[in-house]
Amino acid sequence: MPARHYQHWGAEPLWQELDALLPGVSVEIVASTDSTNTRLLERARQSSGHRHAPVTTPGELDGADALHLRTPHGRRNDDTRPCLLVAEVQTSGRGRQGRVWHATAGQSLMFSLALPLNPPEWSGLSLAVGVALAEALDPLAANAAPRIGLKWPNDLWLLESPGRGRKLAGILIETVAVGERRMAVIGVGLNVLPQPQAQELSSGYGYLQELQPGTDAPTALKRVAAPLVHALKTFEREGLAPFLAGYRRRDLLVGQPVSTTFPGVAEGVAEGIDEHGALRVRADGMHALVSGEVSVRPAPT
Repeated sequence: MPARHYQHWGAEPLWQELDALLPGVSVEIVASTDSTNTRLLERARQSSGHRHAPVTTPGELDGADALHLRTPHGRRNDDTRPCLLVAEVQTSGRGRQGRVWHATAGQSLMFSLALPLNPPEWSGLSLAVGVALAEALDPLAANAAPRIGLKWPNDLWLLESPGRGRKLAGILIETVAVGERRMAVIGVGLNVLPQPQAQELSSGYGYLQELQPGTDAPTALKRVAAPLVHALKTFEREGLAPFLAGYRRRDLLVGQPVSTTFPGVAEGVAEGIDEHGALRVRADGMHALVSGEVSVRPAPT
């Protein structure tokens, strides 16, 4: 068996950059794990003293008592310190609604960022993350058309024409209570290199080197890590509002026929997002679809 070639991640300078934004953050690079989200969620549960604490998505938190768990007295103050965990290989990578994220070593960037968050409301967090990633990877001049679009609620697509493209990246956000705080774990899977079995994927397969030849996973991480942290801190202060214009500029679905799993809205036309990040779909009236309740796909051509 040939020797495994490991990538050069530059963890020390990356840590220095992030520590200035998230004091106490750790940066960990591992050769392989089952799922970076799973590892960070389990770590948070163990530090909380509640190993079976429920894991939720941001949409499930709205209107709920998210902080009903309490840690025992005497827990360390660093129980909620942030962590960036990067894996060259994920053996059981997870996507939204239990889907599997397929990737091989070097072919994708796979990481999760765990940090305590207390935003004014949780709805729209995946949209804000998507905007941050897209703008870091595809910065736009004033009148330029985007090459990276956003498919509600948590995907980045490489655009080919209005409403059409191929999946470039996915976002999985999960939360768990740690004492009186809530840890958010933001997982990102980004295709970087071509993949032989890409034709088997129903959403198509876009990869970053189509936009930026020669880019590798460590370079992509350096481009997105700090902008992601900035976006999360902004979201915690101000919610989704600062990201609405950026999202609408890249909205893959707006004006497009879509099929959904929302009860009574099997098909309709997407009319963009509202101020809370719900997808507006016109089908015998206007419906607001909330992330976590529904799956949306562009209608087949």
